[in-house]
Amino acid sequence: FSIPVLESFRQLLFQEREIRNLSAEIESLKNPQNLNPSPRLDELREENTRLKYRLNILKRSLQEEKTHCGKSTMNINQQLQEIFGEAIRTSCPELENPPLAVTPNQQPKFGDYQCNSAMAMAQMLKAKGLKVSPREIAEKIIQNLPDNELVQKTEIAGPGFINIHLKKTFVSKLLSHLLINGAQPPPLAARKKVVVDFSSPNIAKEMHVGHLRSTIIGESMSRLFEFLGYDVLRLNHVGDWGTQFGMLIAHLQDKFPDYLTVSPPISDLQAFYKESKKRFDEDEDFKKRAYQCVVRLQSKEPDFIKGWNLICDVSRREFQKVYDCLDIKLIERGESYYQELMTEVVKEFDGKGLTQMDEGRKLVFVPGQSIPLTIVKSDGGYTYDTSDLAAIRQRLFEEKADIIIYVTDSGQATHFQVVFAAAQMIGWYDPQVTRVEHAGFGVVLGEDKKKFKTRSGDTVRLMDLLEEGLKRSMDKLKEKERDKALTPEELVKAQRAVAFGCIKYADLSHNRINDYIFSFDKMLDDRGNTAAYLLYAFTRIRSIARLANIDEAMLKKAAETTEVILDHEKEWKLGKCILRFPEILQKILDDLLLHTLCDYLYELATTFTEFYDSCYCVEKDRQTGEVIKVNMWRMLLCEATAIIMAKGFEILGINPVQRM
Repeated sequence: FSIPVLESFRQLLFQEREIRNLSAEIESLKNPQNLNPSPRLDELREENTRLKYRLNILKRSLQEEKTHCGKSTMNINQQLQEIFGEAIRTSCPELENPPLAVTPNQQPKFGDYQCNSAMAMAQMLKAKGLKVSPREIAEKIIQNLPDNELVQKTEIAGPGFINIHLKKTFVSKLLSHLLINGAQPPPLAARKKVVVDFSSPNIAKEMHVGHLRSTIIGESMSRLFEFLGYDVLRLNHVGDWGTQFGMLIAHLQDKFPDYLTVSPPISDLQAFYKESKKRFDEDEDFKKRAYQCVVRLQSKEPDFIKGWNLICDVSRREFQKVYDCLDIKLIERGESYYQELMTEVVKEFDGKGLTQMDEGRKLVFVPGQSIPLTIVKSDGGYTYDTSDLAAIRQRLFEEKADIIIYVTDSGQATHFQVVFAAAQMIGWYDPQVTRVEHAGFGVVLGEDKKKFKTRSGDTVRLMDLLEEGLKRSMDKLKEKERDKALTPEELVKAQRAVAFGCIKYADLSHNRINDYIFSFDKMLDDRGNTAAYLLYAFTRIRSIARLANIDEAMLKKAAETTEVILDHEKEWKLGKCILRFPEILQKILDDLLLHTLCDYLYELATTFTEFYDSCYCVEKDRQTGEVIKVNMWRMLLCEATAIIMAKGFEILGINPVQRM
């Protein structure tokens, strides 16, 4: 961070501390016991007035500092929480950690946001033996609101809801700020290191539809953390070690005896895997040789390492085809990477007396967990438990991660729960300091609501699925006669944007915890909450300025000189919707549920349509079609919508095209 930003952070902290001290002084001066008639009474009153004056100046400068904190797009909800949080603490100093609830108002006619803290505060006071009605508390909160630039007026409704109306001039200022600076993340106090573990297919097996969810969700989470300024390490924990490599290498030796000098032409690794598995299950001699191969591979004999590398490379090339289609960036760090580290993990658990022997296996029992971890098998080999412990240890101590996210199916939730608990038990991390989380997801279902399979009952190959998506998106574009309006190059770009954008969005727009039904027909439908609808909407918004002959330079100049007027109810609704973007991202940062962003983008697109249908941006002559008048403030609202949609697409990994 630049020195000025850090400096203003320090100033903010100092001023906040000053405000707390001054507020405490004012409270003590209000106390009647301190105001017994005495010669000092006038002196105290004078001091009180002076303190209040100083306090208001500090509060105002603090507010301004936060409002103009660099290029960041302000989080209105967060600002309101700070304003109301202060009023709540001043109103009820006797409550420790009083509840703070500020949310967008569901019914715009009652206001823009709502503070619902008074009811819960009344309950807390009641528990302390103090009977105060929620409405009285709400009135007190309003009286204690500090000076600020955001709030136009407040009203108390029902049992004690506080409806908050925002100042239009302030919202207009924020929109101008967004137009000049673009969508910028909030300032970070410190740049944290984040490890996202996702995708993780198995070597020598095809990537299937189950890997699709982990890959898409993990990529989007990584993009969110990156946009917010974190240092992100994306890891692909591939299954590249284990007993299956014995049978694969033994089969490789038989089928391609000259594999050490001539690269074997393995085109279908899935078939190669099935052949070796069949032999392993049916041929006792082959099985013995396969086990010997595992031992020699684990002893790192060069010929066996070469065979292993050849098999891994064939798989990598296949995986890369999928990653290229979906624009995924990953660093491969498979189970083989952690082999040496596993020995250290076992030593450390042994050394701290945390292991128990059971029928030749070495187990770790974690208090409060229903199942133990097996860290050494009875044959002396290691397990998934051992490699996951080695991985979390490496990420905490070598990578120095502040946040670690594992993106796998929900079936592995218990496994990770025990691994995390074991890592805490041995003292590797404190959950209050380091965030370690399993972001689980449901399974992909077919349209028959059963596990997604091919007609013959096989798992669906991911590459087949992506190719089918390309075919269907081209059919859709031709059906809309886009092949007549676009150049061949533009058509291919649109085809890829629609196909891969729709597959990603269909996944991300569902709550990841739930199973979801995979349907090309639904995801390619350009009505409703789909990528197809959003991509078309975005292209249309982008074309408004072009059709009015307004270029980027004109928009840039207008952003600096033209006030964004928000007098029409649809302008006001759109302006507020645009500025909710930072609070949406903050929510996802807390719960890692990306469908919130999809729901928001859909709401933004539909709110824009309402605005566009009601408010003329460009007025044309009905006879000639010539542009008579451009309402520039409305063109700026179009541009602000496009800025946010583009940033949202970027986080979701969707690539919009200029023409569709």
